[in-house]
Amino acid sequence: MDISLLFPLLILLLFIPIFLQGRRARRQQQEMQQLQAALEPGDVVMTTSGLRGTVVDASYEDTIDIEIADGVVTTWVRGAVREKVNPAADEDASAEETPAATAATEDESVAPSLEKSPLEKPAAEKDESTNGTARS
Repeated sequence: MDISLLFPLLILLLFIPIFLQGRRARRQQQEMQQLQAALEPGDVVMTTSGLRGTVVDASYEDTIDIEIADGVVTTWVRGAVREKVNPAADEDASAEETPAATAATEDESVAPSLEKSPLEKPAAEKDESTNGTARS
C-alpha cells in the first residue's frame, strides 16, 4: 500500500470517532436544556447533587423552587436539575423488588448447618495431639 494513502486514512480513522462523540454530546446537552426549560409545578425532579423534590414554582427564567420536604422550599438554578423522576414508575419498581428481597431474606435464613463433620477434630483436640512438638 502506498504511504501517501495511509496518512489520509489514518486521519479519517482518528477524526470520525471524535466527530461522532461531539454530535452525541451536543444532542445530550440539547435534551437536558429542553428538559430544564419544560419544568412545571408538580414535576418530581432529581438534582445533580441527588436531592429529590417537587417543583413548586417555575415562573422564573433561570431558577426554580423545589419543595424537598413538607413546608421546606428551596430555590435552585435550573441547570442543577438532572432528571425528571416518574413517581409512579418508582413505586412500581419498589413493589417489584419487595418479593425478590423477601425471597433473598428467606434464602439467607436457611443457613447451612454449623455442625462439624465427623472427620474434623475440634481445635482443642488438634492442639493437644501435637502438643506443640514436632513428631519424628
